[in-house]
Amino acid sequence: MDTAMVERAALVALLRRPRVNWSETALDIQENGSARAVLDRTVGHSDTLFPDGDSTAGLIDAAAAEVVGWQADGIGVHAFFDAAYPAQLLGIREMPPLLFSRGDLRLHDRAVAVVGSRKASTDGLRIARAVATTLAGRGVTVVSGLATGIDTAAHSAALEAGGRTVAVIGTGIRRYYPPENRRLQDHIADVGLLISQFWPDAPPSRQSFPMRNAVMSGYAVATVVVEAGETSGARIQARLALQHGRPVVLTSQVMQCDCARAFAEKPGVYVVHGTAQLLEAVDDILSYQPTEAGLENFPDFALR
Repeated sequence: MDTAMVERAALVALLRRPRVNWSETALDIQENGSARAVLDRTVGHSDTLFPDGDSTAGLIDAAAAEVVGWQADGIGVHAFFDAAYPAQLLGIREMPPLLFSRGDLRLHDRAVAVVGSRKASTDGLRIARAVATTLAGRGVTVVSGLATGIDTAAHSAALEAGGRTVAVIGTGIRRYYPPENRRLQDHIADVGLLISQFWPDAPPSRQSFPMRNAVMSGYAVATVVVEAGETSGARIQARLALQHGRPVVLTSQVMQCDCARAFAEKPGVYVVHGTAQLLEAVDDILSYQPTEAGLENFPDFALR
């Protein structure tokens, strides 16, 4: 087993522990410089959650078998210390230590998230499609969450325009949620990228979708919120994007919510009225973002 597989398998073994904190585990690995070293230190200690009979070698072998099985099923398995891990995710607090993918994973991807309500209005769907079509035409990746409503409109419009789209999902990568987007999900995996931070067979949960929004915000250089309710994932993503230092564009539809009016006062927030203003705001944001050749400026905490 080569060193890269040993490290990846050690990470899987660590994350498989019950009640483990994934973020703390990633930080521990960063500080120690090796997932294997952290696993070696953990196994056999009196406070370990592993059964007494477990050994480091046995845990790594079992985890490596899991990784090989996932890969045989066409699933990419990416540890945060792998050279090909998306660079833009390395700089956010919610960075997933492990990322699963189907499709074309890129180290650097110039992307804008387009998000909004599942129960979208006709006007909201029109705006989402217009923004996604324009972004695709300019070579910018359209990121969304594969939900019904605004997300579906954004993904579909980007694909119809011949552009790249990335779906960040709130379930395991073998799951289809919502079920009616099964064909769209498979198509995105074929021609774009599908990513998940959850174990491949994980079902949807109340916690998984806000976690998905954090990754979507981190993946994108900016977030466009087309429509959102007071408790929607789009509202959560707007807050997270600002925490990540990413610009946020809010439409006049979103400004009907109290939370959006509070966001509007913050630096980095664009409030727009109409599609033309929205596209101008996106153009302004992209003009300050590095091109693909300059994306190496993203923080790089990867272990080598």
